[in-house]
Amino acid sequence: MRSTAQGARVEANPRTVALGAFAGTALEWYDYYVYGSAAALVFNTQFFPELSPVAGTMASFATFGVGFVARPLGAAVFGHLGDRYGRRRMLLITVVLIGLVTGCVGLLPTYAQIGVAAPILLATLRLLQGISVGGEWSGAATLAVEHAPKEKRGRYGVMPQLGSPVGSLAATGVFALVSSLPDEQFNAWGWRIPFLLAFPLLLLALWVRSRVDESPVFREMLTRQRAARRPLVELLRTSGWRLVVGIAVSFVGIGGYYLCGTFLVSYGADTAGIDRTLLLNAATAASFINLCAYPVFGWIADRTGPGPVAIWGAAASAVAAFPIFWLVGLGTPAGVAVGLAAGVVLVSVSYAACGQLLSEMFTGEVRYSGVGLSYNISGAISGFVPLAATALLAAFGGSLWPIGLMLFAFSVITLVAAVAAKRLALAEL
Repeated sequence: MRSTAQGARVEANPRTVALGAFAGTALEWYDYYVYGSAAALVFNTQFFPELSPVAGTMASFATFGVGFVARPLGAAVFGHLGDRYGRRRMLLITVVLIGLVTGCVGLLPTYAQIGVAAPILLATLRLLQGISVGGEWSGAATLAVEHAPKEKRGRYGVMPQLGSPVGSLAATGVFALVSSLPDEQFNAWGWRIPFLLAFPLLLLALWVRSRVDESPVFREMLTRQRAARRPLVELLRTSGWRLVVGIAVSFVGIGGYYLCGTFLVSYGADTAGIDRTLLLNAATAASFINLCAYPVFGWIADRTGPGPVAIWGAAASAVAAFPIFWLVGLGTPAGVAVGLAAGVVLVSVSYAACGQLLSEMFTGEVRYSGVGLSYNISGAISGFVPLAATALLAAFGGSLWPIGLMLFAFSVITLVAAVAAKRLALAEL
């Protein structure tokens, strides 16, 4: 959209806005799924070979979590700059950083080659990746919703979420291909290929995103000189409660995914002894279902608002939490695969509504900061979910009921928060 002389808002080219919101988040999630798969399947042997298998897996997931810790910092920095200087400019910067850092992981020497410097470099790159991602999804969600007419916010707002299943499909598909290599070749060089593919994907994402116009809401703020000088201070002063609600709204979509996706891939491969290709295929099937379902949830949100979609999704994942892990606990290939796929699909329902729901909770002056910190503080907590789940699994002798309890708790937190967020939504952006 753009502002006219009368202040009316007309729709921008839908395809351009949709592709721009989608392109960077697809690369973002491709990078994160690639890293999560590598942390579950290969990093323990490549970067932590001196540790036991369980300790090595926990160390791999710890580097996975480091990126999430850095995300609130990135959200604060890019949110401040995006609220002051524009959404579009920040999104060009973040997509470049994400692609470069991820590609460099594929170039890293291993522990066998340079010793302890290898895991240090891995953690450093993960930290830089987390900072850049801290401003990516939130900026894309803000830009998409601010471009949307009120009656189409659900369809626009779901576009950044589509990056998640597409990124997952690409990442798990590539990993499924390279994991079919003989173990010697996979461990020597095969695992690097998914990371190196980030370089050409970056060029494509950058070209698409460069064609998107600045948000009409931000342009109007500049015209009226309403842009906040200190967005983060204004956010904490005027919208602290909304920030707390936003963090909780995001929880099951992020933490639940890394519990049902990343952790269960590791559990299936390392504990249940299931072929990793089958597990990656199950994750691929779940992502394909989400790819088809997200536009439907966006359409529903246009008619009901995003709040009910988030509420229904959280309630469904709460009801299914223990049955999912009962299935996984059977230890059969079918049980683990079905449990993994069902869990990933159910926790993604609430996630589908996050872009619109969070954007509607904050005023334009602090929206980039509010959406970014809500989403990424939740992500910082969620990033250590696979590590916590692995520790619980060891502490309870391999029993999965504490893991099911985690998913149930995440779902209830998001359910309560979604009810509150529905009441806090702004009528106008």
